Amino acid sequence: MLCRNCRTEVADKALICYRCGMATEEPKFKPPAAGRRSPASSLVVSVLALVLLVLLALYMGPTAEGEIPRLLRWAAAALAVVVIALWGIARRR
Repeated sequence: MLCRNCRTEVADKALICYRCGMATEEPKFKPPAAGRRSPASSLVVSVLALVLLVLLALYMGPTAEGEIPRLLRWAAAALAVVVIALWGIARRR
């Protein structure tokens, strides 16, 4: 048989042309169309996460005693983990 792209003679059972790499027949299974998210929604999520982290950093300034309360430190760490997890989930979609 002849290659559809470069017209080189290839074996009848060949899956691809040895010369140009073109497939010799149509694929049996086509991948599903990827759903595209708008870049604006990714930008909104990123800006919102950045604003939350900046506000948290401003709030976490030293208290009058000079030490940040333990509960606030754990809440900041939990918030950072949640923001990073949501960002990762948003990137996978």
